[in-house]
Amino acid sequence: MVTLAVVGAGSRGTSYARHAIAAGGATVVAVADPLGSRRDRFPGAVPYADWRELAALPRQADAVVIATQDRDHVEPAVRFAELGYDILLEKPMAVSEDDCRAIVAAAERSGVVFAVCHVLRYTPYTRALKTLIDAGRIGEIVSVQHLEPVGWWHHAHSYVRGNWRRADESTFMLLAKSCHDLDWLVHLTGRQVARVSSFGGLHHFRPENRPAGAADRCLDCSVEPDCPYSARRIYLPLAGEHGWPLSVLTDDVSESGVLEALRTGPYGRCVYACDNDVVDHQVVNLEFEGGTTASFTMTGFTPAQHRQTRIFGTRGSIDGDGDRLTVHDFVTGRSSVVETRPGGDGTARGGHGGGDEALVEAFLTAVATRDRTPILSSPAESLHSHLIAWAAERSRLTGETVSLKEGTPR
Repeated sequence: MVTLAVVGAGSRGTSYARHAIAAGGATVVAVADPLGSRRDRFPGAVPYADWRELAALPRQADAVVIATQDRDHVEPAVRFAELGYDILLEKPMAVSEDDCRAIVAAAERSGVVFAVCHVLRYTPYTRALKTLIDAGRIGEIVSVQHLEPVGWWHHAHSYVRGNWRRADESTFMLLAKSCHDLDWLVHLTGRQVARVSSFGGLHHFRPENRPAGAADRCLDCSVEPDCPYSARRIYLPLAGEHGWPLSVLTDDVSESGVLEALRTGPYGRCVYACDNDVVDHQVVNLEFEGGTTASFTMTGFTPAQHRQTRIFGTRGSIDGDGDRLTVHDFVTGRSSVVETRPGGDGTARGGHGGGDEALVEAFLTAVATRDRTPILSSPAESLHSHLIAWAAERSRLTGETVSLKEGTPR
């Protein structure tokens, strides 16, 4: 039985830990979080108000799940690696290149089992797609089109009203949300990225787009019934449900508790009267080593659904919607369908299509056996995917094409 410490018992930390317990291979023996209500989510675990209290002691568990806010990853990640804890680290690793490099160096120096939560690598859908590509079903990949449909309400929840709305408090949108996708494209192609260009911005969620007569809060707003981003419509139907996204609003998920959170908390604010500054749409063009290209689109103006991808090869192509893969064979002229039937949808609420659960099981297996094979990304690979995000953001801000050499933007 693997013993776990949880550092940051918010939505993601709690989710990973509960998957670990449900898998039957782990028990949580320590939890560190400033909020007592979050520490109480793991009865029987020794509670700490600050992760430093735990880190001041000799190692108390086999492994640690680190899911603090993005800006607070680097210190615990480096310290727990030094203490010999195996580490499951929520993405993004950190919010600066230097901090990411420090985490990777600490993990490699200590020799601990280390996994970044690149959950998309672990879904049944991705495994099936990767198997088709590696088997040569479509020949050599020439180009890829990939869409991340964040979802209108999810974008409003996390990136307009929520914790990731401001780059100075968290990080820029591409790193916060789409390092998943950049890592996934590297995983599929099996190649590193050589050059990046990017365009995008904050188009819609701005004060000048506020409807006439709109109030500062949805509960007080006369135009709320006609607004797609109505907090009342997004959250009240979920009253009584535990887990994300209500767990981010309040511990009291009754209707009265949700109403109080919307009346007083950040998630009841008008989306046109927030202090958000991260982009709501962005496109990224990638050139891989060897000349393969990919175009990636992140947009908040979609239903919340699985990613959609088209992969074009020399002998065929694949259309994927996160659930079903349609393979077109240029030799026979036939098409075949592979059903992957992921468990849950592509959002955090749905476990990222089975990726959350499979990642945790892979990590526990690696910790228990000391065999790192189940972990599908090395520290260096995770660093490369993060560096792509920084290169893309530099391109978006400067209008220049950014080159990467040995994984480093220059």
